[in-house]
Amino acid sequence: MKKLAIAIVAVAVAAGGWAFLRGSQQEGGAGFGGATAGASAPTNVSGPPVSVSTVAVQKRDVDVMLEATGTVTALNSVDVRPQIATTITKVHIKEGQFVRGGDALFTLDARNDEVNVTKAQAQLAKDLAALADAERQLARSKDLFAQNFISQGAVDTNQTLVESQRAVVAADRAAIAAAQVGLSYTRIVAPTSGRAGAINVYPGSSVQPAGNPLVTITQLDPISVAFSLPQRNLGDALATLRGGGGTVTAVLPDSGAALQGKLHFVDNVVDAGSGTVRAKAEFANKDERLWPGAFVTIRLAVQNLKGASVIPQAAIIQSPRGKIVYVVDTGAKVMPRPVEVVYASGEDAAVTGVKPGEHVVVEGRQNLRPGAAVVERQGDAAKGRRGGAASGASGTGATMPAGASGPVGVRATAA
Repeated sequence: MKKLAIAIVAVAVAAGGWAFLRGSQQEGGAGFGGATAGASAPTNVSGPPVSVSTVAVQKRDVDVMLEATGTVTALNSVDVRPQIATTITKVHIKEGQFVRGGDALFTLDARNDEVNVTKAQAQLAKDLAALADAERQLARSKDLFAQNFISQGAVDTNQTLVESQRAVVAADRAAIAAAQVGLSYTRIVAPTSGRAGAINVYPGSSVQPAGNPLVTITQLDPISVAFSLPQRNLGDALATLRGGGGTVTAVLPDSGAALQGKLHFVDNVVDAGSGTVRAKAEFANKDERLWPGAFVTIRLAVQNLKGASVIPQAAIIQSPRGKIVYVVDTGAKVMPRPVEVVYASGEDAAVTGVKPGEHVVVEGRQNLRPGAAVVERQGDAAKGRRGGAASGASGTGATMPAGASGPVGVRATAA
């Protein structure tokens, strides 16, 4: 009886070991979708179809964008200062008011300058009377010379007197103009259109030319955004500038709204410390959404990839042998396909290695092996397209719907 029990135990142990070895062999051959993706595996896979979500490869024109942080700067910003030392008699504007070029801003004490103008005008009247007398004397001397009563020297003397008096009159007129210039300094007008900043003076305040500005006028429309581009993209930026400026997009950090502008300046020197070149773009700003000193994200289109094959980044798998995607063939089976990312950012990637119209797996690829049969998820297809990034180890963004059309603008961050 004891021998029979020992024999039964031995048979059970042998059967368990055989089952363990068989299970290990099956488990070792089913690991393609994870870290062993790209390794050789049997192509004839039996079993039920794997439920996946797929997206068709799209043929689109892809805008290659450079992304940088920009600072909003005014095209014109003028510090208004007096040109004479005097006092303020009237302030014509309010803080924050929009003014146009030529609008009155401040009136200064003009009494001294008005007196100077009056004095210069009186001196001109006096010298004009002296000039008239000299001209009469010259006319009489010419008559007397014609009758041989005086010499030619006397006539020349009177002629010199007339010419010198005319020079005095001209100097008087210049003095009046100078006095009027000084008088014009007592009325300060806006040098350009823009928004008035803080007003630092009031009626009765004493002002000096070297003192603080009375107010700052800042132009808000149009407005400029300054940013830096890497040296390697200088050629692309210059080509864009020569072509009319291209399209520059400014994205507001708070609302995410995008504004369109034009590149209008590239600096003539590369910063040796940072390896970047300074550039500026101009934007229409009628609604004043861009404010001087604010930070925005700048996106500059420097290249266009015509007819690129675009897939979701969520479909790309990083395998030990490189990047691959699972492509569904006509027999509803999947095969790995090596791809090379030409340009990628955000949700999409322009790649080589797949053709427009082919379907790549977005969700469920972690359960796949080469040659595995698949079936498209019906109820969760849209969800798989939106959330493919969460289902794979290497996905970085959701994909666009397979039926989308038109140019796609993917983004890249400038190094």
